[in-house]
Amino acid sequence: QVQLVESGGGSVQAGGSLKLSCKASGVTRYDLNRYCLGWFRQPPGKEREAVANIDGDGDTIYSDAVKGRFTISRDHREKVLYLQMNSLTPEDTAMYYCAADKPPCSAATLAAVGTWGQGIQVTVSL
Repeated sequence: QVQLVESGGGSVQAGGSLKLSCKASGVTRYDLNRYCLGWFRQPPGKEREAVANIDGDGDTIYSDAVKGRFTISRDHREKVLYLQMNSLTPEDTAMYYCAADKPPCSAATLAAVGTWGQGIQVTVSL
């Protein structure tokens, strides 16, 4: 049973950067290497939305809202998923969640049947 724990959230001023981490446990590196991993967020009062996902080969997909500003990456050896967030705006304020599921890799599948972390708050102020 995969377990995920996010870290690295907090408060930052607009234009700043944060790097989120998501540590996986309960799964071997060999198995996790094949997993689809992703980040989602839920802004206050809004629906949850996909941010980015990455498959076992390192192929990535980003939402239009974060493309060019955020970078998703994974460390296979340490079993950690990252989200580097640059040029943050108040619209990026949200609870951020990481998710994992076996392939194939898609945000829809992650959202529907993936394993989720507990979430971490990111707040961007002017």
